Amino acid sequence: MKPLNERFPRPELVSRINLMAKSVGGAAEMIPLDVEQMIAASERVTGLNDFGDHIDGDWRGRLFGLIKSLEEEADLNVMGRLQVRQEILRCLQSRLYLTKKITDTPAILDEEILQPFIITGTGRSGTSITLELLGQDPNALSPIAWQAFHPTSDLGNAEELIAITECEQNLWTDVCPQMAAIHELRADIPDECIGVQKPSFGGMFWWVLHDVTSFPMDPEAAMKYQKVVLQAMQYEHMQNSSSAKKPHWVLKTPTYLPMLDLVFAIYPDAWVILNHRDPLKTVPSGMSTLAATRWIRSDRDNYDELLALAGNARNDMMMDVFHRREAGGLPQRFVDLHFSDLMADPVKALESVYQQTGREFEKSYIDAIKNYLEHKPKGKHGKHSYQPEDWGLSTETLKAEAKPYLESYQVKIES
Repeated sequence: MKPLNERFPRPELVSRINLMAKSVGGAAEMIPLDVEQMIAASERVTGLNDFGDHIDGDWRGRLFGLIKSLEEEADLNVMGRLQVRQEILRCLQSRLYLTKKITDTPAILDEEILQPFIITGTGRSGTSITLELLGQDPNALSPIAWQAFHPTSDLGNAEELIAITECEQNLWTDVCPQMAAIHELRADIPDECIGVQKPSFGGMFWWVLHDVTSFPMDPEAAMKYQKVVLQAMQYEHMQNSSSAKKPHWVLKTPTYLPMLDLVFAIYPDAWVILNHRDPLKTVPSGMSTLAATRWIRSDRDNYDELLALAGNARNDMMMDVFHRREAGGLPQRFVDLHFSDLMADPVKALESVYQQTGREFEKSYIDAIKNYLEHKPKGKHGKHSYQPEDWGLSTETLKAEAKPYLESYQVKIES
């Protein structure tokens, strides 16, 4: 198989910056990740010192655990350490500003997050476009990236925050240009929930992007933090809205799949939109996506780890959900959405989602879907090409492993 440096060749400037570390004793000497120093810097910059321990518990212990795992296991290069340091500083400052906001306005915590759409499923099964399209409903809210990164306006107005967020998003494709065709990153489209959960230092974002096997994840803490962010965003929305009707949230991440019990514990009346797609597409695409994402921050070429994350375990999780639904072990609040149906007729597919969840499918929403798709042509950033054999996988083996999943959910084969 091709090594990652051939699959995702780096721009010369990025390669030079990473190589500079050898002149000073390594990347850690150039970009330190000292927890106490970053905490002190965040307090100095904001003039605040309450990080909101009451929101999600021992965030400090999780941050120390994350840094320990990153230092010992992730093999971050210079660009990787630069991105991680910036993200941690932003997350710390975001915690400070969010805590001040809810302290000044306690009514924020009275906001009810009612009947959210929770989009999940196997990675690369169309969850992102589902999020974007469901988020076009004028009666819906979704965590737009610039707002999710900066849930308070302390760093500037909307225009400034969009520019700051766009810069951070664009750096991914500056380091790995192929990411533009793999996954669109923009400040003005909805962010995946693992991004919203970042400041908890307990969510899956840190584990997905880095090889940190000992990182002490805390999904419950991550979900609790996320809910407060949503409450703050909803409160502001309601203050600026002429309608007393509360919006419904549209949230998404494939990492909800193994934690559906927690999802329903936090959002008891949620509707889970379970996306389905041919594993012969999702598995190699997932391999490619994870490889590119991790290659942005590390020089490690760890095929076995990538295969474990992107492989047949996802089919197993989908089958576990199937059996639990059949046995009544999960609330009957699921809608199965097939990628092939969504691509064939987005309006019809989403109208079916609304019918099953008892929501009105308004004409203004239909028009918004069509308008959005007209301005989002497929492949505008290039084509993301992948085949199972490109990653040392066997098409026939994948078919055999996926058979129970394909048959149980009646998933259409694309290839």
